[in-house]
Amino acid sequence: MISEKLNSDNFILFTMKVYENPSCMGFQEFKEDLSRIKYIKRLLIKYNKENDLKERLILNHIITLQNVFGAYNTTRILFYKLPESLHISLKTFLIFLNYIPSYIPEVDLDQIKVDHKILEILKNVK
Repeated sequence: MISEKLNSDNFILFTMKVYENPSCMGFQEFKEDLSRIKYIKRLLIKYNKENDLKERLILNHIITLQNVFGAYNTTRILFYKLPESLHISLKTFLIFLNYIPSYIPEVDLDQIKVDHKILEILKNVK
């Protein structure tokens, strides 16, 4: 496992190494799974700009990523790929899902706050 910070040079190698999808039929399916990162980014940007939270869709994308990369690796991938402006929202979802590890090399998790509004919305998700 790559323990150094993710960067543009090691990102694809890292994701390919930690990818575990026994039903994967090729590179295209791997790319489709990675594209979920873009969807999460768009949904979080929309929430930040328009206050329109699609919490179930975001949860589904994060859980799907976790299913193929694992919770720890998904956390690393998302904090690397999403801009810092989305980290508060992202951390809140990851806390709700219990995916937050004590440490990742990409960011100082203790320094990132939690969005209490999102947390209240997530408490109502069944």
